[in-house]
Amino acid sequence: MTSVDAVRAQFPALRQPLAFFDGPGGTQVPDAVIDAIAGYLLEANANTGGPFATSRATDVVLQRAHDLAGEFLGAGAEEVFFGANMTTLNFALSRAASRDWREGDEIVCTVLDHDANVSPWLQIAADRGLVVKFADVDEQCRLDLPSLRSLFSERTRVVAFPWAANSTGTITPVADVCALAHEAGALAWVDAVHYAPHGPIDVRAVGADVLLCSPYKYYGPHLGLAYTRGEVAGAWRPYKVRPAHSRFETGTLSHESLAGFIAAVEYLRGVGWEFVQEHERELGAQFLDGLPDGWTLHGVPTMDGRTPTFALTHVRVSAEDASTRLGEQGFATWYGDYYAVEIMKRLGLADGALRIGIVHYNTADEVARLLDALSQIAR
Repeated sequence: MTSVDAVRAQFPALRQPLAFFDGPGGTQVPDAVIDAIAGYLLEANANTGGPFATSRATDVVLQRAHDLAGEFLGAGAEEVFFGANMTTLNFALSRAASRDWREGDEIVCTVLDHDANVSPWLQIAADRGLVVKFADVDEQCRLDLPSLRSLFSERTRVVAFPWAANSTGTITPVADVCALAHEAGALAWVDAVHYAPHGPIDVRAVGADVLLCSPYKYYGPHLGLAYTRGEVAGAWRPYKVRPAHSRFETGTLSHESLAGFIAAVEYLRGVGWEFVQEHERELGAQFLDGLPDGWTLHGVPTMDGRTPTFALTHVRVSAEDASTRLGEQGFATWYGDYYAVEIMKRLGLADGALRIGIVHYNTADEVARLLDALSQIAR
């Protein structure tokens, strides 16, 4: 049976006196990932497709990475591909998808979105005369489905939304939103970057047409990973060089990072989603139950319908000051808007918020110490 002590023993970064509550910005990596990256560079560093041992070893790494990526997302290996990061992939995919759109066509986003699932559409809209609309949230920062539905028209081409918000931790009803998009004749375009460390993904079960995530948010190296439903993306004309075998992987990939990705997925398989979700829910509930007076939580006040990511403000302490003081006391946190531009506008938080992000390698003791530090800062 998995335990948090067994988990933490695999992460060399956790041996330093710093409590990592910065997971939404990127997680630490286990020994297996570090060893896999170093092992590839030591033993198999070559370009792909050559008739010699290291190149053939690289071919094996690439195929294994695509096979595992497909399994991780519930897709076929031919439907997944890697890139530098989610943002770069999304700019490329959105342009391929929109080649044949006409002036006046519409994209629906949400105020919960990270800007990586907004700005690609805004840029295309500016270039092509398209329209971008934003669905609103309720008072607990949950996606307002009637608001979303009201924005659809016969010109709607894409509904772009997050599986979970990297700001407030809100989990959206992803299958319902995908179904609504399809009823409107639009593509369901899912940003799963924030959700991916917190639960399993099955693109077919939820009905996603496009889904993107970032392995460095779930204990792997800095990469982007995307899924495109074959029946949809097969009609697109991608931007690529003519000899490239992959339709959406442009140029040589970071092969060592793919080796690390394989190790990260195998690590998560060993830990199991049951442990991840139960442990994170317990720590999240501990944090919410112990939140000191004076701090305002922006989002769902329980662990139902959210990840253990919390956006906080205080009337007397700025988010930047709070995060800086926490850093001085040995806590890694973030402040600002974390590229979640629209929700900060919606909440009227010009300076953003303090973000606390819990993942499965955090402990109850770390949460207790963090709560005590928040109490001291607020005095």
